[in-house]
Amino acid sequence: MFFAAALALLVLTAVQARADEKVIRIGYQKYGTLVLLKGKGLLEERLKPLGYRVAWSEFPSGPPLMEALNAGAIDFGSAGEAPPIFAQAASRDLVYVAHEPAAPLGEAILVAADSPIRTVADLRGKTIALNKGSNVHYFLVRALEAAGVPYDAVKLAFLGPADAAAAFSRGSVDAWAIWDPYLASGERATGARTLVTGEGLVPNRQFYLSRRPFAEAPANRAVLDTTLAAIGAIDAWAKDNTDTVAAELAPSVGIPAPILTVALKRLTYGVTPLDPATVADQQAVADTFHRLGLLPKPLVVSDAVWKPGT
Repeated sequence: MFFAAALALLVLTAVQARADEKVIRIGYQKYGTLVLLKGKGLLEERLKPLGYRVAWSEFPSGPPLMEALNAGAIDFGSAGEAPPIFAQAASRDLVYVAHEPAAPLGEAILVAADSPIRTVADLRGKTIALNKGSNVHYFLVRALEAAGVPYDAVKLAFLGPADAAAAFSRGSVDAWAIWDPYLASGERATGARTLVTGEGLVPNRQFYLSRRPFAEAPANRAVLDTTLAAIGAIDAWAKDNTDTVAAELAPSVGIPAPILTVALKRLTYGVTPLDPATVADQQAVADTFHRLGLLPKPLVVSDAVWKPGT
């Protein structure tokens, strides 16, 4: 109810904005390049000569951010591999603009230190906490497939990171599929054991996405180019200043800087347009979810890739 009301307010605000107002509305999460970009004020500085301002909106995870994008409440945002798949299934207005390199170590399945679960195959019949429709949803599917465990042979507890962390800590679930920085925090807080990471299973990329009407408007080409260039500049700075980045993010994320440093060292940097290999990886995500009945229809991911100038 709370998110629905917040989304309705965002949409109402967008509708009420002056038709001639030049603004890019960006959705961001507490962790990642966009929150750093917001904190530095670099994008505002670079867009000022173009006559644009930036309106920022915070979201708890990728799925609600994608909902806001589809609803027209924001123009640009970032999410992992899975949320854009569901968003594309819901609307043709979503377009992939760019992505960060793969970071498979940034997600894992955790079990308690004293758990008898030693391999992914041991998860058969067990309860696993995860955020529905997120990157780790696909990661869990791939991990189970690799271990020969049918998707319907495990019990799923769909919980956001905070609720999942609480359930995992009190032993209400047997395992937790989670991404950084909550992964690093969970490891430190509970002494959890890593059952498997995404390495060799999933790329775990971050994507930058926009609304088709916004991205394809000729007047906005320079705005998107400037935004991506600013993201690239923040990436270059963050790559060589991990401790400083951790200190800046800690207050907003609510995770101590030393733990964030662990997570940040598992990140990768360097925003680039989507190449055929990346599109193929995303197509595999879409095909997997459709095969499992989680998507109502097959998708062609390449249909949603931004093609400037076409």
